[in-house]
Amino acid sequence: MPTTVTTSESGPVHVVHVAGEIDVTSAAILRDALEALIADGRRRLTLDLTEVTFMDSTGLGIVVGRLKRLARHGGTMTVAAAHERVVRVFTITGLDQLLEIHPDLESAVTAAAASQQ
Repeated sequence: MPTTVTTSESGPVHVVHVAGEIDVTSAAILRDALEALIADGRRRLTLDLTEVTFMDSTGLGIVVGRLKRLARHGGTMTVAAAHERVVRVFTITGLDQLLEIHPDLESAVTAAAASQQ
């Protein structure tokens, strides 16, 4: 299954929807989508990983890098992740302490919308 990345808006929140696997061969697509939104002044982002079945350290590096850049601009990012393998990667690395990880897209978007800018 090829990796796909699309974006949408939900009120003040911009959502990056990812499907497939995020690894060294596909991480650039995710990076480019997040970079474009941040460069365009978007400050409330939700990363929808509910259709992601695998994420390696390259994908985590992309998320952490964009999170740091977003934080420097006063922004916030939430994550929706449903698959155990993906959630476990955030937990094992401690990134669940830096990012709000939600089991579904709706709660992740709600949390991003409620965040202070």
